[in-house]
Amino acid sequence: MWYNRNVIRNYRYRIFPTDSQVSLLQKNLDACRWVYNKALEVRKSAWDEEKKSIGLYDTIKMLPKWKIENPSLKDVHSQIIQQACMRVDFGFKRFFQRVKAGETPGFPRFRSYSRYDSFTYTQFGFKILENNRLQLSKIGEIKIKLHRPIEGKVKTLTIRHNSIGKWYACFVCEIEPKPLPPTDKVVGIDLGLTTFAVFSDGKKIKRERWMKKDEADINRLQRKKENYPKGSRERSKVIHALRHAFERVIERRKNFLHQESRKIVDEYQFIALEKLDIADMKENGSKNIRKGISDVGWGQFSQFIAYKAESAGRGVALVDPRNTSKQCSGCGEIVPKHLRVRIHECPKCGLKIDRDYNASLNILARGLASIGKQSVKVPDLCQESNHASA
Repeated sequence: MWYNRNVIRNYRYRIFPTDSQVSLLQKNLDACRWVYNKALEVRKSAWDEEKKSIGLYDTIKMLPKWKIENPSLKDVHSQIIQQACMRVDFGFKRFFQRVKAGETPGFPRFRSYSRYDSFTYTQFGFKILENNRLQLSKIGEIKIKLHRPIEGKVKTLTIRHNSIGKWYACFVCEIEPKPLPPTDKVVGIDLGLTTFAVFSDGKKIKRERWMKKDEADINRLQRKKENYPKGSRERSKVIHALRHAFERVIERRKNFLHQESRKIVDEYQFIALEKLDIADMKENGSKNIRKGISDVGWGQFSQFIAYKAESAGRGVALVDPRNTSKQCSGCGEIVPKHLRVRIHECPKCGLKIDRDYNASLNILARGLASIGKQSVKVPDLCQESNHASA
């Protein structure tokens, strides 16, 4: 599919509140969590007891009464607590969508202290000032690290708190696309666990084992954690260090995926990827496969390519992944093979190439077919790459 409309872009910046501001930010989180749980309780009780459906605006109209019940709500910007009601409403909408689609629905749950980590200004209540300062209503001016400029029209601002005590300001902006100079290069990409990505033009991206780099440290901390009783100060310190270790893994992987997705969007006009059901693959895979899928970040990589391509005026197609490795890219014959077999050998046409490279050619052909473009001459490309089977 091709994009030419305004796009939504997220900008995340680290903020550095003072101790007193941290207390105010936490007060905002607590107020929003209270409203969220209250709105969920009211909607759930109305249905269970009276079979009555209560909507978003019904709960928003209850806010003045709730402020009497909980006076701390008066110290919080009005849009923030309204947005907490919107989150409940969104949760119910997603629940009924999953029911209608025949999926396994997850009913909206009450949020504990550790499961409510952000609040959102939807229109007003914030302002970016000079000298790297962010002004928040009823909180004050907070130091912000603007490592890159904010582009487009700011739609919302979300203040987020992570598990190791860092605070972030996340701006959602609407920006105009900035198309890159057009190119005639197209590519199909097969994502894997042995090699992270294999391209239909022969290029490869080596897999980085992110968890393995910190695995020894993580395992050491997990063993150390069990030496201390729950609720002890020593155990809390170890858990904090453990969260730091996991954050390193997440940030390294994210940085890698951002860099590689940017290179791909800059180089290719059209990009074909498999539409992978990652949740199903994890559920049906072995322990090592589940661990590997979680480590490589296929879903995040596809998302990064999609939104970068949207802004750059590139095309992206997500194709059916069924039999992309088994189907011969030369003649179309289905050649069953075990996952351990890394070479595709076609008994019908005699084609012998790398299994993942064969899949990438099929992905490209399906991607081009999905947009009504004439497919590349796959046999010609295959003959040029017979060396891959060596």
